[in-house]
Amino acid sequence: MTGRFERPRHIRFAHCDPAGIVFYPQYLVMFNGLVEDWITDGLGIPYPDLIGRRRIGLPTVSLHCEFKAVSRMGDDVTLGLQVEAIGSRSLTLRLDCVSGEERRVQVRNVIVTTRLDTHRAVALPDDLRAAVARFRDGG
Repeated sequence: MTGRFERPRHIRFAHCDPAGIVFYPQYLVMFNGLVEDWITDGLGIPYPDLIGRRRIGLPTVSLHCEFKAVSRMGDDVTLGLQVEAIGSRSLTLRLDCVSGEERRVQVRNVIVTTRLDTHRAVALPDDLRAAVARFRDGG
């Protein structure tokens, strides 16, 4: 896992619950946006094209989250993504949220490629597989 994709994020009021900390499902929304940005900006494959024109979906099939520290409204954090594994029909991603040296959230997310017309798993498209491999290997 050498390649890493990052995006800064400012924690807003809308992310927080009445306790004043990020409501945990909001992290999943933020991480989904990170994956979309990674595919478009990190891999060079327009996400809207993948979903819309090509009808390839990337649903989550397995998700493991560890919440290590709270994030509060006004915090500036960095969301990060690394590729752990490339399968024949799936990608295993490591996602995290950090502030400085403090890891706030750590996630292992397995996504699978599907045909949106059938919602059945299909092989990773060749261009996506090649782009992910280059990214993972740091190239």
